Amino acid sequence: MNLRDIHTPVLLERCLELLGPALDAPGAVFVDATLGMGGHSEAFLERFPHLHLIGLDRDRDALRIAEERLAPFGDRVDLVHTVYDGIDAALRSLGIDAVHGILFDLGVSSLQLDEVDRGFAYSRDAPLDMRMDQSTGVTAADVVATFSEGQLRRIFERYGEEKLAGRYARAIVAARADAPIERSGQLVDILTRATPYAAQRTGHPAKRVFQALRIEVNGELAALEAAIPAALDQLVVGGRMVVLSYQSLEDRLVKRVFADAVASTSPRGLPVELPEHAPRFRLLVRGAEQADADEKAHNPRATPVRLRAVERVREAAA
Repeated sequence: MNLRDIHTPVLLERCLELLGPALDAPGAVFVDATLGMGGHSEAFLERFPHLHLIGLDRDRDALRIAEERLAPFGDRVDLVHTVYDGIDAALRSLGIDAVHGILFDLGVSSLQLDEVDRGFAYSRDAPLDMRMDQSTGVTAADVVATFSEGQLRRIFERYGEEKLAGRYARAIVAARADAPIERSGQLVDILTRATPYAAQRTGHPAKRVFQALRIEVNGELAALEAAIPAALDQLVVGGRMVVLSYQSLEDRLVKRVFADAVASTSPRGLPVELPEHAPRFRLLVRGAEQADADEKAHNPRATPVRLRAVERVREAAA
C-alpha cells in the first residue's frame, strides 16, 4: 500500500509555507496534533532536516500506519496516543516545555472514512460505531439507542445545524421502539423516509445527522475548545500555528479563540497601549483561506477546508 497514492494531505504546500519560518532552524519542534496517516508530518520532516516531530492521535490504527510511514526518520519522531486536548500532558511526558510549530487538521480522517466498519460514512452500510478511538467510549449506536428525543434533537441542531432535527429525532425514537438501530444503513433509511421529497433534492438526508453523531461520540468540539488555547500557550515567541477546519462549527470556534489571542487587553480610554497589554499573537492570513480550484479538483476532501494561522509575537504577561 502506497499511502501517498491513497491519502493526499490538504493544503500541504500552504501549511509548509506558513509554518516554515518557525521550523527552519536546528532544534525546532513541530507538533502534528492530528497525525492521521502522517502525510503532513512526512512532508515537514523531509522539508526541514533538523526538525523534531511530536505526533498526536487518538486512533490507534492511524498511529500504527504513521509509525511505519515515519520510521525512516528514526529518533526525530515521537508519537503519542492521545486526543489533541492532551497536548500539555503529551509534551510534559516527553520533557518538552515549548514548541515552534503546531498543525491541527480537524475532522474525520481519510483512514476512518475509508474503513467501512468504522461507520463514519453514510454512503456505505456498516456498524454504527463512529469512535475515532475504538478502544474506549460509547458508539453512535449507543447514542441512537439511549438518548431521549429531546437530546437527539439538540445534538442534531447544535452539531449538525440540521433544520429537520426534531423530525429526525422523532423518527429515530419511533423506529427504535420496533427494532434496535445498529447499522448505518438502517439509520439512513429512517432519515430518508422522514425527509420531505423537496428537502431530499438539497442534499443527502443523513449528512448533517452523521456529522452530529460523530461530534457527540468523540466529544470533538469540547476537545477542540480546550486544545486550541492550550496549544497556543505552548508556542515560543516566533512560533506559529495553522488550523484546518472542515465545518462551520469548528471554524467559528477557531476564529473566536484566534480573535481573543490577537486582541489587546488594554483598558478602554488609555492614551497609549501598555506593553503588558499588547497582543500576544498576530494573524498570518486574513480571514479563512480556502483551497484553490485546482486542489479541489484533484483532492475533493479540500473542498470545504478553511485555513487559519497565527504567530506568537510576545510572551504572556507575568
